[in-house]
Amino acid sequence: MTDLLNRLVVPVAEEDDARRTARGLRRHVDGDRPSELTVVYVVEKAGGAPDAASVEQREQAAEEAFAAFREAVGDLGDVVETEVLYGTDVAETIFEAAEEHDATAIAFTPRGGGRLIRLLTGDVALSLITETDRPVVVLPDEGDQPEVPERTDSPDETESPEGPDSPSDSDDSDEESV
Repeated sequence: MTDLLNRLVVPVAEEDDARRTARGLRRHVDGDRPSELTVVYVVEKAGGAPDAASVEQREQAAEEAFAAFREAVGDLGDVVETEVLYGTDVAETIFEAAEEHDATAIAFTPRGGGRLIRLLTGDVALSLITETDRPVVVLPDEGDQPEVPERTDSPDETESPEGPDSPSDSDDSDEESV
């Protein structure tokens, strides 16, 4: 095993995320086992504002995510430790956990969400990648791998590579598009 995957801190946000991350990790360790695998769930505190859910509800969600991770990670489950963390900045809290555990890397599967959601809520994945002092392993999600359809016919010789509705280089129109 490479030293990079020896002591990992793995953040999870909820059950489905935990399953995706565990499957991604299991696929990419190639039978080598990390000596330490600390799965963390950050309960984000509102910093003075009322929290959306009670601490007890969030701790229960953390336990459900940890159980889903253990189930999906298979035989790596015996090296898994779990920890519920509390902080106002999720990425910073994960960095502190990585420091505390002397992690060789932080490993995660990016979560979904559109640009607007990331703009409004902050992009933890971006912070994990750009603000860290240690390696970050971004695990691909099986669902992110596009299926490539098998081509059964040859392309039409007259069709533009961009598609049938694309203007071709031989278009003699002098009109300018606005």
